[in-house]
Amino acid sequence: MKHDVEGNMFRFVWLGICLLGVPAAAADWPQWRGPEGQGHAPTARDLPKQWKIGPPGKEVAGGDNIQWRTEIPGRAWSSAMIVDDVVWLTTALEHGVGNEGPPPPGAKKPQPRSVAASVTFRALAIDRKDGEILHDLELFSVDNPQPTHVLNSFASPSPVIGSSYLYCQFGDYGTACVDIKKASLVWHNRSQRLNHENGPGSSPVLWKDLLIFHCDGSDVQYVVALDRKTGEEVWRTDRSGEMNDNPEMKKSYGTPLVTSVGGRDVLLSPASDWLYGYDPKTGNELWKVKYGILGFSIVPRPVVVDEVAYISTSFMKTELLALQLGPTETTQPQILWRYKRSVPRMPSPLLVGDAVYLFSDKGIATCLDKVTGEARWTGRLGGSFSSSPILADGKIYVGNREGEMFVIKPGNELNILTKNDFEEAIMASPAAIDNSLYVRTDKAMYRIEKTDAKQ
Repeated sequence: MKHDVEGNMFRFVWLGICLLGVPAAAADWPQWRGPEGQGHAPTARDLPKQWKIGPPGKEVAGGDNIQWRTEIPGRAWSSAMIVDDVVWLTTALEHGVGNEGPPPPGAKKPQPRSVAASVTFRALAIDRKDGEILHDLELFSVDNPQPTHVLNSFASPSPVIGSSYLYCQFGDYGTACVDIKKASLVWHNRSQRLNHENGPGSSPVLWKDLLIFHCDGSDVQYVVALDRKTGEEVWRTDRSGEMNDNPEMKKSYGTPLVTSVGGRDVLLSPASDWLYGYDPKTGNELWKVKYGILGFSIVPRPVVVDEVAYISTSFMKTELLALQLGPTETTQPQILWRYKRSVPRMPSPLLVGDAVYLFSDKGIATCLDKVTGEARWTGRLGGSFSSSPILADGKIYVGNREGEMFVIKPGNELNILTKNDFEEAIMASPAAIDNSLYVRTDKAMYRIEKTDAKQ
């Protein structure tokens, strides 16, 4: 089989044993939504509840609890990854204006989409201590790329770090591996093609020596695993579930999650109309569960606790489903309950103790009993939400597209501790390590920390 793989193949000794996903020791914040992909920041402590951005040109000096602010070139909604003393993130530089072409198949009217004649994809390394850009590495360029929805970007999928390598996946535009010690491109692959319609959104995951990601387009729908050393395809599995005839309702932007079921690893893979369970080693389908309603353009990542998975069905008729996994990896999961009010289409759920916290696209916060699915409270935050919340230092941090970040105390009532205004849109999900909160806006990367904790 021929593979469009560019760059030098590399050989190195794999140290230790690759465990489930990415070991926390390999990086402080190695994947989207933290060490376990669940939105929890286990090392965060003494984080500020309140901060202030200074006026333009004096955002740090004229602000409060702002350690540094670094402007990021290009436009991208990907979240930052952190390893050792370096923050890694991706971006896309758009050049010229391309032709948008016809509206998406099955669409009644054209979507508001961004077009470009070409796009250059880059990886940036930022010093955690002072915000200096250490490396600005060009990965590859694509001429006449598919357009993206105006709420999306060409570089929305978040990268993942494993060992000393950064893996960047941009959907149809391509995949790249970066040696983060040398700040050099190792390989580039554009063998996995699909029609996104609205741009890429699925982030990759690492499992042992495989890089796994979704390719759910309007034309083709499959999951693929690449050899992380070479970028060559190891397995590919087409979606088997029957979907709506409208191509627009076949596409999705979900991110998989590897979890243990009955002592065996299972790749939970949300797609249009179905949640799939795969063997991450072979790609063999273990089971699939139909949502029971029309659900497509899936964005939220599943969360799992005690072998119960919580998944949003995203667009059209949005519901949150709780599914009992197990007792073995091949057992068909059972739907325990459904919740139908103000369920997020884009932000992922957050598990805290015995509760599930939801932040809808329209700014409604909800706390559910994780066992029964009954609502304990709902409340309006305001604004429009795309990014996913995190739990850090016992507090929930969640931002909206208006640039507001809410700090909320988990509990039996909505308790907003503070609301902080960046005056820059928040599309990426935050990260938190030790006593620092890292927030990417549509303009810049911030490190937020109590002033008296500065080093």
